[in-house]
Amino acid sequence: MPEKKVMIIGASGHGKVIADIIHQSGDQVMGFLDDDPTKKEIHQIPVLGKIEDIQKYKDDFCFIIGIGDNQIRKKIAESNPALNYYTAIHPTAIIGEGVRIGNGTAVMAGVVINADANIGEHCIINTSAVIEHECVIGGYTHVSPQACLCGNVHVGEECHIGAGTTIINNKNIVNNIIIGAESVVIRDINESGTYAGIPIRRIG
Repeated sequence: MPEKKVMIIGASGHGKVIADIIHQSGDQVMGFLDDDPTKKEIHQIPVLGKIEDIQKYKDDFCFIIGIGDNQIRKKIAESNPALNYYTAIHPTAIIGEGVRIGNGTAVMAGVVINADANIGEHCIINTSAVIEHECVIGGYTHVSPQACLCGNVHVGEECHIGAGTTIINNKNIVNNIIIGAESVVIRDINESGTYAGIPIRRIG
């Protein structure tokens, strides 16, 4: 396949990781767009303008939103639905049979996504996370490093699953949930809010 040329929206830490994935996948990062005027270059890759400058480049490049905040990612994506979005999958990720990964999603190093899982658009599946068979993850959700979703877990949109969290099999989680790091989910979560603990309890 020909090399893809990619523009990254967001020139912060998450954007740096995305750039590394793109390079290791054999594609080319053409530049970043970021609203911070002090950012001129990231790892010798130029910052070519502000986010509003997307329209200048939309016909020439693929795009990926390299911003960790779920709501900001969603706002940018919904404001620019016609862009050619790039899906970044690190070469060390293990992707099972029948897995579906939405446009604009980033899958980091060491991730395992097993058979027939379905990952939505503009998600972050962070370093060494495990998504087991037949899990469904809604758009704009962030699964943090080393989180483990056991089989047939359903997670809604705009959720944040904290680092090292375990969700046992066959659990359902509604939209707009935050789960703190190292938590254990042993029941469905039916109400939006913030949860943490072993087992989890609502804290906000």
